Amino acid sequence: MANDSTEEPLAKESPETECNIYEEVKWFSKAEQNQRMAVEELINTETSYVHNLQLCISDIRDHLQKKQLPGIDLEGLFSNIDDVLRVSRHFLTGLEAMANQEHEQLLHISTLFQELKEEMENVYKVYCGNCDQALLLLEVYRNDPRLQKEILDTLRTTVPHTGASDLSFFLVMPVQRVTKYPLLLQKILENTLDSDSAYEALSAATKAMGEVNANINEYKRRKEVADKYNKAGYLTLRERLARLNTHSIAKKTTRLGRLFMHEAGIIPKTEDKEFDDLEEKFQWLSSGIAELKENVASFLSNTEMFLSSKPHENELNLEEGTRHQYCRLAGRLNSTVLPEFKNRLSRLVYLPLCNLSETAKGPQSLIRKRLDKLLDYEELEEKRVETGSVTYEEEAAMNTYLAINSLLVSELPVFNLVALKWLEQILHSFVVLQRDLAKQVLQEAEGEMAQLPHKHLPEADFWKMVKETLSKAENQLYSFSQKFESVLPSPVVQPLSPAEERRVLLLVNKHGPDKLYQVTSNISGSKDMDLTLQRGQIVALLQDTDTKGNSNRWLVDAGGPRGYIPSGKVQSYHLVQNPKSKVEMLAPSEGAERRRHSYNSPATPNPPIRFSTPAFQVVAGYAFTARSNHEVSLTPGQPVTVLEPHDKKGSKEWSLVEVNGQKGYVPSSYLVTVPTPEPPGWSSPAWLLPAQQT
Repeated sequence: MANDSTEEPLAKESPETECNIYEEVKWFSKAEQNQRMAVEELINTETSYVHNLQLCISDIRDHLQKKQLPGIDLEGLFSNIDDVLRVSRHFLTGLEAMANQEHEQLLHISTLFQELKEEMENVYKVYCGNCDQALLLLEVYRNDPRLQKEILDTLRTTVPHTGASDLSFFLVMPVQRVTKYPLLLQKILENTLDSDSAYEALSAATKAMGEVNANINEYKRRKEVADKYNKAGYLTLRERLARLNTHSIAKKTTRLGRLFMHEAGIIPKTEDKEFDDLEEKFQWLSSGIAELKENVASFLSNTEMFLSSKPHENELNLEEGTRHQYCRLAGRLNSTVLPEFKNRLSRLVYLPLCNLSETAKGPQSLIRKRLDKLLDYEELEEKRVETGSVTYEEEAAMNTYLAINSLLVSELPVFNLVALKWLEQILHSFVVLQRDLAKQVLQEAEGEMAQLPHKHLPEADFWKMVKETLSKAENQLYSFSQKFESVLPSPVVQPLSPAEERRVLLLVNKHGPDKLYQVTSNISGSKDMDLTLQRGQIVALLQDTDTKGNSNRWLVDAGGPRGYIPSGKVQSYHLVQNPKSKVEMLAPSEGAERRRHSYNSPATPNPPIRFSTPAFQVVAGYAFTARSNHEVSLTPGQPVTVLEPHDKKGSKEWSLVEVNGQKGYVPSSYLVTVPTPEPPGWSSPAWLLPAQQT
């Protein structure tokens, strides 16, 4: 009975168990099997792909970095592969999370693709756009036996199990993978019933990944166009001449004619407000970068000149104790603090500015090329409207303009933003360097100041001593200035050349004497419509703003060419009658060149001193030592007569001068123009010097 009672429940469970077993067995249709296999292929290939990316980064690239091979550009080879790995890991994590949820897996895969669409496009667009350049780099390294051996040794050492015989095996993986996503999704979609709840989502994901690949291809095409025209900016003169032919000359002539018709208002210009706004911001930014770079270069040059003076190494007319303290402090500043500041300024401010300025050349070149292609596009668009069609080559030319314009509209905002942030960091570095310099100088000075005799003086006594010292210095300065004026060499007036006289007369007749300005330093035009002028040239002001209302750029007439110059590099001049010449001589306007002293000497009033409006004399601004028989030596302040403002080849960098009866060439930049008293007999307004008191 016991046995029967125990066997009875077993007998009852047996049919139930068999029923459950049969219920778990499912028969899949061929489409469902193909669908499951396609999903498994997506997950398995993604796992293998991520693994290979990790090998490429953590093993191959890191191994090459440790070797520190000269001449190999790892950033150019691997581009943004770290970003590719990050996105792929995120995608793989999402796939694996739903691997066992059969009913929701397809919907989850579709959602995952659509969520990562934008990030995938941005990351793969950069990598695929740089891949061709990376493969070209690799080809260059193959031709270098040393580099090729190092790369192959790295592959054999780090990834021997992959069987990869070349680095390109890993570099092309991301390109191949992103193009395979639409194919894998299409395969899953083809084996999914229209009635399935995930069908619409799968269809949308397939379409999204197709758009990603189309956008990547379009980006690559635009980048190839940009690279093509940027490369033209680095061609030599011989290569440029080799490109000239009948077709190119005819094309340039057509563009020039159309540009003239634009400027004359005969035909309307194509308006693109979005691009015009972006270009204006870029040009302002580019101009600011160039000006800041020039100013920092001058700052570095002045710092170098200051360091070379070393007054503490000379005999100083100071009290013994004070002199030793000053020499110690100045010696430390000159040998450590200031040279370190100069090096940091060059490394953290000037070099980044140079790199930023160089980076701006690419967009600048594309903007110029866009104008050329826009003129072609307008010409061909008119032809298509008239005839109804254009040739294949003409269609390609129109597409080139559209590609360049689209690339600039999409990339200029990014460049402007990045350049602005870069510039902000550079300026921040400059401020920090100045603050650190002040802090270091103060620290160095505090030790020496503690030993000065007036350290413990009451405040009232201290300021009394300061006033007495300054008063004594003022008297010394006044005495020195009087002595300097008494030994000033007799003036040598430099006459205008006949050509310069005619040009100045032309400017006066056309614009009047009140519009005349003189260039105070050499000007090098960097943009369209900018003039390149030499220091000392006379120009006439036409308009004190440019077409965009910028008062820092003036439109001037240089006696022939007209264009824009920086307003800060000219000063106003008026005319003074010269009885010995048929033309009026130029002289600085009142207040521009008047000699001033920074002292207020306490003395009894003297009668006002009258002197004539100054003319010009040319003197040597710097010392120059002749290196051949064709040159003459100069000493600072020495009067010079300029015979020809250029050398025999017409270069204005050298001038033929006469000094103490000797003729020869000197650098033009070593000569300066200074005002001198007029010769006796000239009539001009009298200026009053400040009354002096004894």
